[in-house]
Amino acid sequence: MKIILLGPPGAGKGTQAKSISDKYSIPHISTGDIFRKNISEKTPLGVKAKEYMDKGLLVPDELTIDLVKDRLSQEDCKKGFLLDGFPRTVKQAEALDEFINDKGEKIDTALLIEVPRELILERMTGRRVCPSCGASYHIKFNPPKNEGKCGICGADLIQRKDDNEETVMDRLDVYDKQTQPLIAYYKSQNVLSIVDGTLAIDKVFEDICSVLGER
Repeated sequence: MKIILLGPPGAGKGTQAKSISDKYSIPHISTGDIFRKNISEKTPLGVKAKEYMDKGLLVPDELTIDLVKDRLSQEDCKKGFLLDGFPRTVKQAEALDEFINDKGEKIDTALLIEVPRELILERMTGRRVCPSCGASYHIKFNPPKNEGKCGICGADLIQRKDDNEETVMDRLDVYDKQTQPLIAYYKSQNVLSIVDGTLAIDKVFEDICSVLGER
C-alpha cells in the first residue's frame, strides 16, 4: 500500500502516521528523517543537501526527489510506504508518479486529514511544555492541575515560539499555498481521500482504515 499523507500542521498526522505504519506494516517516511539520515551518514546526496541548508537555502526539487527515490528503493518499501512531507509541490508529485509508474505500480491514496484553521489555532496556541522535564500540556484539552505549573516537577510551563499565533498563522498560510495545488492534483488522479481530523483520535484512525480498506 502506497500512501501520501496530507494535512495542516496540528492536524495529528504524526499520531495517525504511526498507527497506519503499525497496522499495515509499512514504513512511515518523512522528508525530515531522510535529510537527517543522509546528512549524518554523509552520503553524496546528503552532502549536497547540507550545502544548501548551511547557506539557508531551500533544497532544490531535483535533489529532494533524488533523496526520496533513493529511500523508496530500499528493501523495507517493497510492500508499500507512507510518505509524510513529500510531495510538497505538483512537480514533486509528478516526479513521484513517474518513478512509481515506471515500476508498474501506483499511489493507492492521497489521504488528507482535514481540520479547520480555527481549530488548528486553538490546538497549537494552547500547547504548553515544561522546559525542565519535557512534559506537555494543553490549556484546554490537557490542563495542568496548577495553572502554569508542571504537574511532574513543578517548573513554570512555557509556550514554544513555534506555537504563538503569528507563527502558526504563517505556517498555515504556507501550507495552504503549497497544498491546494496538490489536493487538486490528486483529486484529478481520483486518489484523494478526505477524513475529518476534528474527531477523536481513535475515530479518525477508524475512518482512515475504512478509506484504506476501500482502496
